[in-house]
Amino acid sequence: MLKIQTVCGFGCGSSLFLKLKIQEVMKENNLEADVFCGDVGTCLSTPCDAIFISEELSERVMERAKVPVVVIKSFVNKKEVTEKTLAFFQSLNS
Repeated sequence: MLKIQTVCGFGCGSSLFLKLKIQEVMKENNLEADVFCGDVGTCLSTPCDAIFISEELSERVMERAKVPVVVIKSFVNKKEVTEKTLAFFQSLNS
């Protein structure tokens, strides 16, 4: 199963909020993936198929990541989270 890691500074605050938003989008669109939280310090060594991360922290992982990094400017903007989540899933099919 596809593994999506949501990342914040410590892995227990905003990453959990983003995880719930992504799961909501997936449910609404009949998509499946294992979504789990991670922190910026260990996210690159945690096996996953994609990293969803804030714009502020993205610079710390962007160049070293071996998986797609999806940058979310506002975790509370459902439209942005929906668009970027669906775009990620569509990229898997191309």
